[in-house]
Amino acid sequence: MNTIMTTIPWRASAPLVLGTVLFAFGLTGCKPKTGDTTPPAGQPPAAAEPVKLTYSIFFPQTHIQCKTAQAWADEIHKRSNGRVTITLFPSGQLTKHDACYEGVIQGISDIGMSCFAYTRGRFPLLEGLDLPVGYPSGAVATRIANDLTQKYQPAELAGTRLLYVHAHGPGILASKKAVKTLDDLKGLKVRATGLSAKIVEALGAVPVAMGQPETYEALQRGVVDATLCPIETLKGWKQGEVIQYVVDASAIAYTTAMFVVMNKEKWAALTPDLQTLFVEVSREWAAKHGDAWDVADKEGRAFVASLKRDTFVLPEAEQQRWKTAVKPILDTFVAQAKAKNLPGDALLKDIQAALAGADGK
Repeated sequence: MNTIMTTIPWRASAPLVLGTVLFAFGLTGCKPKTGDTTPPAGQPPAAAEPVKLTYSIFFPQTHIQCKTAQAWADEIHKRSNGRVTITLFPSGQLTKHDACYEGVIQGISDIGMSCFAYTRGRFPLLEGLDLPVGYPSGAVATRIANDLTQKYQPAELAGTRLLYVHAHGPGILASKKAVKTLDDLKGLKVRATGLSAKIVEALGAVPVAMGQPETYEALQRGVVDATLCPIETLKGWKQGEVIQYVVDASAIAYTTAMFVVMNKEKWAALTPDLQTLFVEVSREWAAKHGDAWDVADKEGRAFVASLKRDTFVLPEAEQQRWKTAVKPILDTFVAQAKAKNLPGDALLKDIQAALAGADGK
């Protein structure tokens, strides 16, 4: 094959040749290698693709815990310089309270908040966080729940990325009927979920499983006679309007631990700096949720007082009767956890030790 070469005089063609060489160099020498996203020197980095996430939460928009969750989402948006936008769907719009965790796994929502207790048996070790051991406040319950969840990192949470846990203040009995002794509970129909249903049984009452969203109407219509709950629900869910008595049994005060989890694929898709941001903000907000529970409890007490409901604190002897009645629940939890090769005994001892040193703070 004959090659025809054309010689171009240098003086006449120099600008053309130089331009050609520079153009070719621009296509080759300065072109980033495949997979290299670093921009040439002097050029600003390409804008990251915005991250948009959905957040399913069963609390109504007016509830302090929903407001605290919204503040968390807003803080993520702020500190990410607008790179992450999280849209809340309150009142179970995306997934109901008992389907929230599975909904996150399936991608129905990217993030979800609900109670471990709403899917009984799904979290066999973390059920222990709800035991009736005398929690003094939401701040203490939340701190213990986070510390121990981090310590044990149970496999039951492996389906999602756990962001943080929070837990309400001491559970009380709110009733339409007067309850002053253990005997008054016989046959009483009490709304309860998860482990609290076992508390109701141990006290001689009849547990009726349902979430908070259904409780107001159930009390109003007489489907249940009472509810086992933190006192904040009497205002936060307006249940104080449909009860007459509040019974304070601090010796067996339980909590309900709640998760905030994220879909694992959505988590993995975050850049490392955003993952770090989520961890940092979540660590801060766990404590804020605990404090919010205590603020809500204070408001709940004030709301009940404004409605002129009767509040009865069990005397020490009666407190001990109730404590003795629920002791088998602790023993059963430990035995069942052991049967599943779970460290239930160690978890319970850790909770009790933390409570002994908490002193209500």
